[in-house]
Amino acid sequence: MSDLPALKRFLALGDSFTEGMSDELRPDGRYRGWADRLADALAEKDPELTYANLAVRGKLLDQVVVEQLNPALRMMDDPTTTLVSFHGGPNDALRPRVDLGDLTRRYDRAVRLLRDSGATVMLFTVIERAGGSGRTAARLAQRFEALNDAIRETATRHGARLVDQAAVPALQDRRMWNPDRLHLAPEGHRRVAALAFQTLGRVDASSRDNESPWWTMPLPPPPPASRSQEIAADVQWLRSHLAPWIGRRLRGVSSGDGVRSKDSAPHSVVSPPRK
Repeated sequence: MSDLPALKRFLALGDSFTEGMSDELRPDGRYRGWADRLADALAEKDPELTYANLAVRGKLLDQVVVEQLNPALRMMDDPTTTLVSFHGGPNDALRPRVDLGDLTRRYDRAVRLLRDSGATVMLFTVIERAGGSGRTAARLAQRFEALNDAIRETATRHGARLVDQAAVPALQDRRMWNPDRLHLAPEGHRRVAALAFQTLGRVDASSRDNESPWWTMPLPPPPPASRSQEIAADVQWLRSHLAPWIGRRLRGVSSGDGVRSKDSAPHSVVSPPRK
């Protein structure tokens, strides 16, 4: 796609991925995340840019629509100069009895509503496997693959920009992820922000012609791990992260309960100085 016109507003909607979970902390104690990083990069070219991040961890698709999408529509002073990133559905897909067909139809309706507003809409595929192994990881990867197929179809159908992070093998490296295997580590957030920047038709100054972009390059090989070490890591993950997650589901509790969005109203973006 061609480059965008000057942007005056960026609205980020979604769950923990867009909130920025497990990235570096901002001065206010909230996570930074790829969306904050992207806003900084966009503001270097579009200094009038204002930004709001309405995302909250743990939210299901319908909650993102009701609690974030509708308020975002009211924040669009000029939709033609507004960028909206939309990410919802992965938390639904994690649930054992999810109806993927129904989920993807509701996702498609939400994207259509955003596109009908006249705003530029940016969508994301889900990274299908964060370096995990075993039957649980394989089952989730299969489910996310089906979700990604639907997201790609929706992006094509409605003319949305697609940040296809699932197509970047380097992002599957476990070192790009927090130990919970659900949230990106700082290096992962850096790379997703750069990929989104490119998806919007902007040129990363650190990339040169005829070279693969830096965010697609693999990390140096890690020290070899034995099968027993891999199994031990999987068991630790099950105990420390998956079991508590299942416990919250059984109690009807969400990690986002009581959490407010970190930037509920558009504010001016001040770009950090280049290093």
